[in-house]
Amino acid sequence: MSPLEAPCPTLPDDLALALRLADAADAVSMQRFDAADLRIDTKPDRTHVTEADLATERAIRRILDAERPHDAVLGEEFGTSGDTARRWVIDPIDGTHNYMRGIPVWATLIALTVDGVPQVGVVSQPAIGRRWWAAVGHGAWTSTASGETRGIRVSEVDEMGAASISFQSIEQWDGVGLLPALESLTRVVWRDRAYGDALPYMWLAEGRLELVAEFDVKEYDIAAIAPIVREAGGRFTAFDGSDRLDAGSSFATNGILHDAFSAALRDEAAR
Repeated sequence: MSPLEAPCPTLPDDLALALRLADAADAVSMQRFDAADLRIDTKPDRTHVTEADLATERAIRRILDAERPHDAVLGEEFGTSGDTARRWVIDPIDGTHNYMRGIPVWATLIALTVDGVPQVGVVSQPAIGRRWWAAVGHGAWTSTASGETRGIRVSEVDEMGAASISFQSIEQWDGVGLLPALESLTRVVWRDRAYGDALPYMWLAEGRLELVAEFDVKEYDIAAIAPIVREAGGRFTAFDGSDRLDAGSSFATNGILHDAFSAALRDEAAR
């Protein structure tokens, strides 16, 4: 059978592969986590990269080369290869600065997009023994350090005064001129924290938060997160309300409060 005649994998097939990719990534990343001699370099954009970032992405790409040789790949460390409708999007270690300081809150993010739309997402945080995953139409799931697997669902909180939010980084909001709007919102909601990186999105998908929003994000930062939030019943958009992954922002909510949060921030920003 020629490559053109080969059957297209089903979403369950792709999700099963994504979970195996996460297994391989965890094995590599955990080998060097909190190592005293971890090699750390600086990239041209002045962000840090560790030997583990590079090794983890290589491990994922090796498996994709063998099992999905005709799919495109976008990775944070090695860029884009291939040009097809099906594209795997990888952040080998989301939270590199935590990783290099021995803080266990970091993750490997693995997504499959088709025509730019996320279809499969896996977020694996091996240092705390947690993993989350979803495929469109198949729900959102998590596994715990004890081995329990369960479905997850966003909260039903319907009042901003009862909502808990993660704004991720003051610097990000200040950089887009929305810090005053954020400050105003924090006076309305029940609780606000800057948890950072992928974990608060997973807490949102589990019903523990109602809003996670940030700026200066790349496609590989959010492609794996979007289907998990959506399959858990939430909404995931850019700040401008679009579904684009390349808009440079993310705005994830429990769905019920999405419009209210957006309106509150926009109204304050317009003053």
